[in-house]
Amino acid sequence: MSEVLSGKIREKTGKVATKEVRKNGEIPAVLYGLKDNLSFSVSPGNLKDILTAKGQNALIDLNLEGDKQRKVILKEFQSHPLRELWVHVDFLEVDVSKTVKVSVDVHLIGKSAGEKMGGLVNQVLKSIHVECLPADIPQFVDLDVTNVELDQVLHVSDLSLSDKVKILHRSNEAVVTVHLEKVKEEKTEEAVIAEGETTAAENTSTTKEDLTKKDSTKKES
Repeated sequence: MSEVLSGKIREKTGKVATKEVRKNGEIPAVLYGLKDNLSFSVSPGNLKDILTAKGQNALIDLNLEGDKQRKVILKEFQSHPLRELWVHVDFLEVDVSKTVKVSVDVHLIGKSAGEKMGGLVNQVLKSIHVECLPADIPQFVDLDVTNVELDQVLHVSDLSLSDKVKILHRSNEAVVTVHLEKVKEEKTEEAVIAEGETTAAENTSTTKEDLTKKDSTKKES
């Protein structure tokens, strides 16, 4: 089921016009349609409610004043550098009978057995690219890491998705790894190397001093 987002078509565009939209408490937006493009504005509260409930890949019914209803998905957005708000949003109109390619977040569930033994969990893929019909886009993908031991890897093939969704990654591509921290080992090796270099330098210095003394002795004799 699609969520409904209402918007107002903007006749004026440019920096001055978008500032005025934000001043009025709305977000400037652009629709990249199947046959045309439109500039409009939306309520941040309306959009936030939809994305909170259905995720950023929600299939949305966009209602614009003076325009027909369109099926859209969020294409991209620009956020404020200091405050938690969006300053611009782009939407993509979709044909519900044709597949689309989108990015879906991967959520890790549980605490891995390896992490409990002091290992570090590294999420190599925080999101995956998939292809499916707009109505079948998953909100996110859950991946249970509870049974992952030290030095184990979960691959794309371990992800569980509907048969209606095609994953656009190699099946052997790593999603999560669990390994022991190697920083201490590396520091120890570096210390050993540094100590060896210091000793070698001291030996070289001593040898030069000895040679200097020998030369001085020969001259005196």
